[in-house]
Amino acid sequence: MTAVSASMVKELRERTGLGMMDCKKALVDSDGDMEVAIENLRKSSGMKAAKKAGRIASDGLLSIKVDGGTGVIVEVNCETDFAARDDNFVAFVKTVTEKVFELGETNVEALGLETERENLVQKIGENISIRRAQVFKDEGTVVEYLHTNGRIGVMLSMEGGSKDLGKDVAMHIAAMNPTVVSSEDAPADLVAKEREIYTAQAQDSGKPPEIVEKMIDGRIRKYLAEISLLEQAFVKDGDTKIGALLKKEGAAVNRFVRYEVGEGIEKEEEDFAAEVQKQLGN
Repeated sequence: MTAVSASMVKELRERTGLGMMDCKKALVDSDGDMEVAIENLRKSSGMKAAKKAGRIASDGLLSIKVDGGTGVIVEVNCETDFAARDDNFVAFVKTVTEKVFELGETNVEALGLETERENLVQKIGENISIRRAQVFKDEGTVVEYLHTNGRIGVMLSMEGGSKDLGKDVAMHIAAMNPTVVSSEDAPADLVAKEREIYTAQAQDSGKPPEIVEKMIDGRIRKYLAEISLLEQAFVKDGDTKIGALLKKEGAAVNRFVRYEVGEGIEKEEEDFAAEVQKQLGN
């Protein structure tokens, strides 16, 4: 059985907002699996969701290059925001972007940039990694949006409509973070997991089974609307859904990708005071 540490309990409390004993018990019951513990807590407590671990857990930059129906987006990571602003690092990110665009290659190991990466590590004194890339090739119109600090980037493929419309939709995706274009695109396993959680929550309501089933179906519809681009209210006009906005201009979004620097990477928290004591030999 996996030992449950105080730091694990602390993380679960921060992500769920629930009490220490509830969090500790959930971790013990899940044999230390953080995500399983969260699912079980959602089922038992009615908690809607938990904070994502390590959303912005490392630094670096995103870069996008689009030419007609072809576009690429890449993420390159470093250890600090200071290094992310270094001219040498910025130049390397551009080199990676050009290479991905030239080769149409998303396997970062196949880019042939390991020597350049190692040289940059030696130059700036931080670990550098080419984390990921995605390519849209020979598709309708590819539109990009890169937030001014280079930490959030969106690339979408669309048919019809204007470039300005595409920019607005891309900016909306950056702000509202949908998961899929339409509810029909939601992975079956994702929907099944949410249904399981809502079912566990509804079972304690004391209502008749047919009412419980309607409650669950209603929650699933609401969940799908929240994660689906076409069902979201346009960030610039809360009275208009993205689907209606696109239809008005005879446009359709084929697919999109949204990157945020460091999402999903856990960053070790440092205790500055403890580090100072360590350096002093205490």
